[in-house]
Amino acid sequence: MNAPATAPAVTPAADEAPAGPRPYSQYVYAYPHKTAYRRLDPRPALRDLWAGEPKDALSLYLHIPFCEVRCGFCNLFTRIGAPEGLTGAYLDALDRQATAVREALGDEPVRFATAAFGGGTPTFLTAAELERLCDIAERRTGADLRAVPLSVEASPATATADRLAVLAERGATRLSLGVQSFVDSEARAAVRPQRRADVEAALGRIREARIPVLNIDLIYGIDGQTERTWRESLDAALAWHPEEIYLYPLYVRPLTGLGRLGADADAAWDRQRLALYRLGRDHLRERGYEQRSMRMFRRADAPATGDEDYACQTDGMIGLGCGARSYTRALHYSFDYAVDMREIRAIVDDWTTRPAEDFGYAEYGRAIDADEARRRHLLQSMLQADGMDRADYRARFGAGPEEHFPGELARFAARGWLDASAPAAGLLRLSEEGLAHSDALGPELFSPAVRAAMAAYDLK
Repeated sequence: MNAPATAPAVTPAADEAPAGPRPYSQYVYAYPHKTAYRRLDPRPALRDLWAGEPKDALSLYLHIPFCEVRCGFCNLFTRIGAPEGLTGAYLDALDRQATAVREALGDEPVRFATAAFGGGTPTFLTAAELERLCDIAERRTGADLRAVPLSVEASPATATADRLAVLAERGATRLSLGVQSFVDSEARAAVRPQRRADVEAALGRIREARIPVLNIDLIYGIDGQTERTWRESLDAALAWHPEEIYLYPLYVRPLTGLGRLGADADAAWDRQRLALYRLGRDHLRERGYEQRSMRMFRRADAPATGDEDYACQTDGMIGLGCGARSYTRALHYSFDYAVDMREIRAIVDDWTTRPAEDFGYAEYGRAIDADEARRRHLLQSMLQADGMDRADYRARFGAGPEEHFPGELARFAARGWLDASAPAAGLLRLSEEGLAHSDALGPELFSPAVRAAMAAYDLK
């Protein structure tokens, strides 16, 4: 198989070539990235970390590190398959961790505003195991899954009727299905063995389960993909009237299946991905979808699923599971992290056998000082299509964003990445071209310390 960077199937005109930094540097879904975390010595007690933290609008995330296969582009913390008894032992450990974490939060009331099951593939678990997962979330942490938005990730092969029935009954409001491509040859090129007929059958089961929001993930930039086949995947997804569609550029990362083929990004692949992104963006907009970020498109008439009381920039997160991260105002923390399959297996096996007392401490993490807090807020606000409220930023941090980030914002403006009309509305907002270059803009806001820590990280 040719690596995706070697044979772009879309050749835009020369005047469409990317200007300035390359458009696909890094997908910024959390800041700081886990590769900037380091072992904490001594390990801080969770009770101390959470003392005095606001607990009235927390996010709850449960991580299931299992998949039936590993896609060629995937660098998630997940292992393939599970020996007999491992998923049960993992849930036993998750139960111990959830109990320890809830005790560490203290006696004061705790309210969860959102919940999510991610991975890996949470629906790798059987229907009975999913029931137990929901029980752990509710009985150990106190979360009411039927009263808050609950998002669950799934794959076509594991979106079975019995599993979906459990999730629907326990309050799932959003089901995200990783499809990536409806074209069988492209799925194979991405090292994602699946047949379109099986994907369509899974989508039918999801709609029959009546979970309010269906999200379909698609990827552009796959080897052999053309404008015609990209439209084919888009239209196949649209036929199911999903409430959300996410469009992801393909990345080739170290230690992944595609990464081991020696592929690397080049200018031609950058042009291909930008051309397909713009095609997909315009195609969805013309069919009634609103762009919420570079990746997220939401049907204009889709039901609301968010909690207006929760803000990902500032509110805390409780992560349960060996690959989950947790956020306090002063520290982001997790357990060990890896991409290599052997390393992941070792971490999962170790985590699954831990005694309850081990779960009362943070082991890996990164301190969040005032500068990092400002960067995180700016990143997670600016990368949304609505932009950032300037007055809210000033109230939180005592000055305007231009005073804290004059050089960065000046560069973004010079490149045409900022919406010049937004200040009149009290906003700092990306232009259409800025949104298209989110994966170049985001990393430019990383602090020098985080950059250095990420560069020094020993990949494993």
